[in-house]
Amino acid sequence: MASEGSVRIEVRVELKPGVADAEAETVERSLGLLGIEGLARVATARIYGLEFSGIGEAEARRQAQTAVDRLLANPIVHRVTLSVVGAPPAASASG
Repeated sequence: MASEGSVRIEVRVELKPGVADAEAETVERSLGLLGIEGLARVATARIYGLEFSGIGEAEARRQAQTAVDRLLANPIVHRVTLSVVGAPPAASASG
């Protein structure tokens, strides 16, 4: 369980428009084969949940941006959104 004073940042990493998304194309074709109709577009994204404790929201955002810049995304092909989200989820009992 998250400690009091923690900040959770959600980092959403998507491909920029015009960058080939092979996984989404495969899913779109497969959904068509399954009879799913009316689908206009499929896109993929990665979401990272970063939980910080002992620092404020501004510093958590700065640290998350550093993680994005150094590891989580390539600015040439990725579009990134950082969001402060509610309380971190409780640990699952199933492990």
